[in-house]
Amino acid sequence: MTKSTQDNLKHWRQESDANGISWVCLDKADGSANVLSRDVLLEFDSILSILEADPPRGVVIYSGKTNGFVMGADINEFTVIDSSDQGFELIRLGQSLLDRLEALRCPTIAAISGFCLGGGLELALACTYRLALDNDKPIIGFPEVQLGLHPGFGGTVRSVRMTGVRNAMQLMLTGKPIRIDKALHQGFIDRIATPDNWKQAAKELISSGKPKASASFLDKCLNLPFVRPLVARTLRSQVASKARRDHYPSPYAMIDLWVRYGARGEFAYEAEARSFADLMVGSTSRNLVRVFFLQNRLKAQGGKPKSRIERVHVVGAGVMGGDIAAWCALRGLQVTLQDRAIEYIEPALQRAAKLFSKKVRDANERAAVTDRLVADVAGDGVANADLVIEAIFEDRDAKQSLYKTLQKSMKPGAILATNTSSIRLEELRTVLDHPKRFIGLHFFNPVAQLPLVEVIRCDDTESDALDAGFGFVKNIGKFPLECKSSPGFVVNRVLAPYMAVAMQLAESGVSLRAIDRAAEEFGMPMGPIELIDSVGLDVAMHVSRVLGAAFSRDVPASLAKMVEGGKLGRKSGQGFYRWQDGKAVKTDDGSADTPEDIGDRLILPMVNEAVACLSEGVVADADLLDAGVIFGTGFAPFRGGPLQYARDRGVDDIVQTLERLSSNSGPNFEPSSGWDALRGPAEQSL
Repeated sequence: MTKSTQDNLKHWRQESDANGISWVCLDKADGSANVLSRDVLLEFDSILSILEADPPRGVVIYSGKTNGFVMGADINEFTVIDSSDQGFELIRLGQSLLDRLEALRCPTIAAISGFCLGGGLELALACTYRLALDNDKPIIGFPEVQLGLHPGFGGTVRSVRMTGVRNAMQLMLTGKPIRIDKALHQGFIDRIATPDNWKQAAKELISSGKPKASASFLDKCLNLPFVRPLVARTLRSQVASKARRDHYPSPYAMIDLWVRYGARGEFAYEAEARSFADLMVGSTSRNLVRVFFLQNRLKAQGGKPKSRIERVHVVGAGVMGGDIAAWCALRGLQVTLQDRAIEYIEPALQRAAKLFSKKVRDANERAAVTDRLVADVAGDGVANADLVIEAIFEDRDAKQSLYKTLQKSMKPGAILATNTSSIRLEELRTVLDHPKRFIGLHFFNPVAQLPLVEVIRCDDTESDALDAGFGFVKNIGKFPLECKSSPGFVVNRVLAPYMAVAMQLAESGVSLRAIDRAAEEFGMPMGPIELIDSVGLDVAMHVSRVLGAAFSRDVPASLAKMVEGGKLGRKSGQGFYRWQDGKAVKTDDGSADTPEDIGDRLILPMVNEAVACLSEGVVADADLLDAGVIFGTGFAPFRGGPLQYARDRGVDDIVQTLERLSSNSGPNFEPSSGWDALRGPAEQSL
């Protein structure tokens, strides 16, 4: 490459050594990670032209970033593509470049350090060999399905051709990355090297004359035209158990491409590009890309805390407190767990042991994690804790009594937080010497699975305390959502009318299974009846009473009666459903017809309450509210959140539907006054 050509490149560097090997480095300018943006691809075109004109002895492509190889395509560019034809043009550009890379008249190596995802893996698969630097983290993957897409730079073709349909489809359909040892076994990489000898290993691969990777004999048989439809039937069945085609079309599109083309020929690449482009401009992908950026928005909240929280003391070893403590220990913090007696703490330690066994593979590391969680009946850990989390039952007087004791032992600068699910902070903090440093950290059950934590503030909460809370939440791998102190905050407040309407439908004789099915057809991860049983009817009743008093709503009569009878849901084995082996036994047992508008009856009260939260300033803006409801309630991600759903469907249509339901079925459907704001100019959305 001439000096003038090199000087014109912003993102790539190329050097040739004395052995005739070309070392090509991708180091995207103005970015912390490498992504395959249009600019990066166009510069790669220049490099390929030189390599094609005068092929070196070998080419090694590596990363100039310390955190990884290539993250994938530049998702920001997806948001400005207006048509399928525009998307097709961009994808075909990437495909053509990787075709040329694959066709170079010399061996090519992808030297993978750190993550290698999406378009980065497609780039690597276009090389002759893939060399990975030793790393025990899951770093090899195709995450496109999480954005409503599938690989587009030839990945649906090359991955099947090189590693077989079983390995390739598993990686593409799940979107979950794998570790390099598994990637080596499956054929996605050819060799693992240490960070200090990878260059020598690359040279050896270039000289090896080793054949290119290809699928096994069995996978080649599975790829035969008359066998593919049979395999596809199994794949579609596996996908259908987790996602509907009309909700998430991309995994089905991957299978359809393979069945038709068998990962062979130019038509397979062109069809992949067309399919990708069509998905890119579809509503599912548009909304899932939006959710991706909303996730980053949550992570960006809060300023830099003055100090890092290292020691946590949790009071209350029930399901929530015990699981919060276990998760903090898993994420590297020193944790003490307090309750009235050791017999109340032991069940939490047993649950923690199961979590650690599932999450930590190495026995020595698992032992270290276990040692970080200490039972502390006496509460000695309070004095050393940077953060004290109260997670006892929902009673204001009991919490305040505890706070009076805790603040006597807490060290200067430590933060006191409550995991209350419904009580306003202003009511709890009146007994504190430093009420402005008191915050809420509202986790959700199950702690290990739900990513959101509501960080609750009062109008005068000190920014340092709030930043400490944000830093803590992000440090343990959760997404913080800043909420103003108000009854139910965001998640419980939005869920309350959803569950209330479900219980009213059940009381009227509508089949429980039909109620849950309607919500699931909308895209909710589980129906409201199953959700109530999972949360616990006693918990649901308490929250309903708090929110009912705050917003003048009736608590369903059946709820109190069931709690009094010991029917608490999954934890007692009987609630609305009978529970067996941790699963609800569902039957069509309703005596009344299912209303035709049951979906609107369930979902629109949630959307209506989200609008009310926004208008009251419980969260800062519409995007954060959508993010909180998605990650806190499981609101169908492919719909982009309740407010995005309202925009897509039409504000006037939703308000008119609510008005009709209100006149026919009562005040639970009365439209919020906040809808007027959404009728104005279209809000800027991510």
